[in-house]
Formats: sequence, C-alpha cells, structure tokens
Amino acid sequence: MSRNTTTSSIAAAADASASAHKIGCMEIWGGNDAFENAISLRGLDAWIYSRPYGGSALGGDIHYISTCGHGHIARFMVADVAGHGSAVGGIATDLRRLMRRNINKLDQTRFVRSLNREFQQLSTGGLFATAVLTSYFAPTHDLLICNAGHPRPMWYRAERRAWSILDQECDAPQARFSNLPIGIIDPTDYYQFSIALAPGDLVVLHSDGITEAKSPNGELLGEAGLLELARGLDVRDPATVAGQIIARVDAYRGQAAPDDDVTLIVLHHNGADPSRLTVGEWLKSAGKMLGLIRV
Repeated sequence: MSRNTTTSSIAAAADASASAHKIGCMEIWGGNDAFENAISLRGLDAWIYSRPYGGSALGGDIHYISTCGHGHIARFMVADVAGHGSAVGGIATDLRRLMRRNINKLDQTRFVRSLNREFQQLSTGGLFATAVLTSYFAPTHDLLICNAGHPRPMWYRAERRAWSILDQECDAPQARFSNLPIGIIDPTDYYQFSIALAPGDLVVLHSDGITEAKSPNGELLGEAGLLELARGLDVRDPATVAGQIIARVDAYRGQAAPDDDVTLIVLHHNGADPSRLTVGEWLKSAGKMLGLIRV
C-alpha cells in the first residue's frame, strides 16, 4: 500500500474515532446483549457489532473489552456459549468478573485456564464455550492471541494489502490436546502467540454466526468464503469495514434472518503511541487497581 493511501486510511479512522466512546483505564465494556458501537483506545480503534439470535434481548455470544490500570493493555474477547438467551446471563456476569481480576495481566493463558476451571463449576448442565482473546500492548504495538477452539480471526496487513487467517501452527504432540473449548477438560493447557501490528492493519474477530451463514441453497460460507469476502472490502475507511462485512454476509444468506447469534469486532491499528498519564489519571487508575475506586 502506498504511503498516501495508508495515511488517508488512518486519517479517516481518526475522524471516525472522534465520536467514538473513549474507554478509560480499568474500564470493562460488554455482555451478551445487543450492542453496536465504536470504541477508541490508545493505539486502536474498535467497532463492535453483536446481535442475539431471533431478536432476543440476550444471546449466547459474549463480548468484552477492557483496559488495564495504566491504559497500556487493551483486551478483547469473543466467546460463544453453547446456548441462547437468559441461561447464558449468569455466565456473562462471571466472565466479566474474571476479566476484571486479570485486567492488568498481559499473559492471557492464565486467564483462560482459570476461565476453564470456573466455567466447569458454573456450567452444571454440561455447557461449554469457545473463545478468542486478544490483548494489545500499546508500548510495542504487539497483539497477543489465545484461541480456545473458536473461529480464527482475520488479519489485514496494510503494507501488503492482503488478508490472511490469523493462527500459529504448532507441531508439538501436546498441542493436539491444548487450546480446547472452555469447559471440556480440566486441566487444559492454553498457548498464545503474538503479531506486530503496523499502522493501518485490521484484525477481525467473529463468532461462528458469521462463518456458518448459509446461502439460500444451504451452503455454509465457511472460513475460506469469509476470507474471499474480505478481499473485496473497501478498507480505506476502517469505520465502515464492520458494516460492509455484515452487509455482505446478509447478502450471502439472501437477506434471510441469521439462524444464530452474530458477533463481530473489527480492530484498527491507528499508529498512535500511548500518551503519558497525567498525575490525576495516574492517581485515578491506581485507586481502581487498589480497589479504592469502584470499577
């Protein structure tokens, strides 16, 4: 991608993020209800779209966004619990509690292991969930990914103008029994890997309500179909990418209503370096970390 094209893309995102909610230190957003909003963080802009199945108030997809005490770690999670509606509500609350407990930790694997243990205690009905967690470390522009049996994210590299599936292959024998969906086996090992984001890069997290969309003749879109769909997106304005994906998936279904919960998170690296905290911001974040200020 040319420098001018990358610069215009970042400028468009800057305009869009001006009206986005600026998530603060130790703040957590999310749940399993309908949600559609733009969020601005240090180094990242995010667009979240979540719709429960059948127009229900609550769904089986759970999404959360959080930032650490100093605003250097931003975490995004999409989980798909086997079930719909109010039965998932209690689990969504407990996931939020676990995210807050691990809000200042860059290592996601401990979080997912504890999630796996507690999920088994919570899901007495034999429920399980898939989940993908990503943590953005603003000082180095690295994105860490931990995938527990969830659909793999997509990555658009602005410099190459190319989309790919975001994954790390591991040939180790123990890897075949790791990163399983949450609630299947305890203990289960979880691994994470990292990528270095460049200005203009995009990462798309989604639930299987996207990849399992069916055409009028019953064919699944699938991972390969979604990747091909992404290659036709106009990425010059990152704020429109989520809407473009939803519109194209709707068109693939022939405008039929989705037969599952649908959640989509688009992350855009805006190239901004983390700003220094003011004394007031530092004291406020320290108060939250020490429990003196309620989160």
